[in-house]
Amino acid sequence: MYYTEPVFRPPSEWKSYILQITNGCSWNQCTFCEMYTSPGKSFNFKSREQIQLELSLASQQQNFPNRVFLADGDALTLSTRRLIETLQDIKQYLPNVNRVTSYCLPRNLKNKSVEELISLQKSGLKMVYVGCESGDNEVLDKVNKGETFHSSLMALQKLKAAGIKSSVMILNGLGGTTLSKQHAINSAKLMNAAQPEYLSTLVVTFPKSEQRFRNHFPEFNPLTQQQLFQEMQWLLQELDLEKTIFRSDHASNYLVLKGILGQDKEKLLSQVEAALTKPQTIVLRQEWQRGL
Repeated sequence: MYYTEPVFRPPSEWKSYILQITNGCSWNQCTFCEMYTSPGKSFNFKSREQIQLELSLASQQQNFPNRVFLADGDALTLSTRRLIETLQDIKQYLPNVNRVTSYCLPRNLKNKSVEELISLQKSGLKMVYVGCESGDNEVLDKVNKGETFHSSLMALQKLKAAGIKSSVMILNGLGGTTLSKQHAINSAKLMNAAQPEYLSTLVVTFPKSEQRFRNHFPEFNPLTQQQLFQEMQWLLQELDLEKTIFRSDHASNYLVLKGILGQDKEKLLSQVEAALTKPQTIVLRQEWQRGL
């Protein structure tokens, strides 16, 4: 396969074939994200001929996965026509594939109609991973996300109307100490309005340097472990979800949480309460076990 490294994927796509149809991220200005800042990751996209060549090579492999993940950061920035062509090519070369997924920025869907998204769903795009990061407009501005509560909600509602599942990511600790509570509460409000099929939380992490982040958010003070648990408590308390699969088990998290909201809300809150009041009684990830 032909990859421009590094290539990233959601943890749940570890068994999927990674088809890199774009390189980098078309926005690439979020100050907390270092995924596409290395040399060679300037945004561009592959030709249909190159994608067909890679699919042809993939079709010759035995025991091939039945899932495909479209990389890089926001493949859905491509036109609906280009995306449908790719989905059609996947179906032609890899007929056993039953699910195609992708990362998605809310801005990717601004100029795509529900009808266009329905055509993508019918062509095989079953779920997208949406990095909302926060539902709080002040936090979103501080981290240069280029999105708002409204733009994120509009994107998630379009996806639901089109029958494409959404897996939303919220970044625990993104607002620092000063914006922690409003970050949690407004993120919960966004999720309550959108009712995504999946919701996950990650802890904001800077594996290389905080400088890019602090240039835009100089007053940022990171949350301690206990403050991260407090923010999680605020988030869970405000969430009013019907049947959203919730995961806070990414390697960046100290406390692993899994459940369905709302049926498991009280159980999850009790786990967080234990982490806040009796941390010695539960298993927490050690620093050496954490990662991005």
